[in-house]
Amino acid sequence: MNKNLLLLTLSQVFGFTAATITVFLSGIIGSKITSIQILSTLPTALYVVGTATFTILAAKIMSKIGRRLGFIFASLIMSATSLLAAFAISQENFILFCISCLILGMGMAFNHQYRFAAAESVEKEKAPKAISILMLAGIVSAFLGISSANYAKNLFSDYLYVGSYIMLALFSFMPAIFLFFYKNNENTKIDLNNKNEGRKLSKIILQPRFLQAIIAAACAYGVMSILMTATPLSMHVMEKMSLEKTGFVLQIHVAAMFLPSLITGHLIKKFGHSNIMHIGVLFFIITIVFSLFEQTYENYMVALIFLGLGWNFLFISGTSLVVLTYKEEEKFRAQGINDLIVFSTMAIASLSAGVLISLTSWETMNLICVPFCILIVYVTVRADILSKK
Repeated sequence: MNKNLLLLTLSQVFGFTAATITVFLSGIIGSKITSIQILSTLPTALYVVGTATFTILAAKIMSKIGRRLGFIFASLIMSATSLLAAFAISQENFILFCISCLILGMGMAFNHQYRFAAAESVEKEKAPKAISILMLAGIVSAFLGISSANYAKNLFSDYLYVGSYIMLALFSFMPAIFLFFYKNNENTKIDLNNKNEGRKLSKIILQPRFLQAIIAAACAYGVMSILMTATPLSMHVMEKMSLEKTGFVLQIHVAAMFLPSLITGHLIKKFGHSNIMHIGVLFFIITIVFSLFEQTYENYMVALIFLGLGWNFLFISGTSLVVLTYKEEEKFRAQGINDLIVFSTMAIASLSAGVLISLTSWETMNLICVPFCILIVYVTVRADILSKK
């Protein structure tokens, strides 16, 4: 743990509350302020769309001004946008709330670069552990975000959930304070449009290990996103379970996403990226199996726990593998295209969640995730075979 990694970890605690609060509340808020129920998860989906569409630009901006200023800029924008979301809720303005979620997602495109910054703050062989340490902060972020959102939702008695987003504005501002003391690691700023900087992007992407890493991370986010986005609607709106029970399931789910980070880096070092990815797929299969049973509070809990475990193994192994596939001068381009694909997959999954849960069922949504699991296994086995030739 060095100074930069410590600052990034503290920033993760507060900065990523935007993700947990948005996933927890935006679908429920959407269902309350729009009469078209099929659009209720649109704010959540637009948050992810904002992240996906801004990843390349976020990487490019950081290549010009450095990570420190990029992170601080995102923190200030997200804090101001949280206040805009609070205003939109108070006015029951669905369109303005959707715009707010979209901008929050754009800001999160910068925050998702924390993991690459963490990997760059240590030697390459220690990257999995550095990423794991950073991801552990997500546990604190999940409980802080969801608990605070629940606590503050009645802060203004006439405007339910306005207090939640005012709290988010405060949390989103905190990374700007921490990252003021962050020191850029990169000695030179890399022009993403300069084709002479390293290999062609196509050559980087077509590496079997790069494809393995990017598909594992993308599918991990796709499966997690489609099911996590639909969970509040399935539990609270359709199955009539309390908001407290729904929130607790999501908290435990996010804890399961990040708690294994205590050992994931060590497991990757001991057993290799591919074996950890296979275990992650197994956890997803357990999620799908439990979701085919009766939709009880207990089954939601077990399914979401294994969903979080699967995401952790796949995403951390994918992220720590991808940093081994590019040269220093290629990092911003490689990281940008990685995040574009990963979060575009997540965006499509989130956009689909509201429609699918309205038109099909919780069981069908889980079965749709099976092809993602098959694809991960295929690219992993293919990369292992080609690496031995």
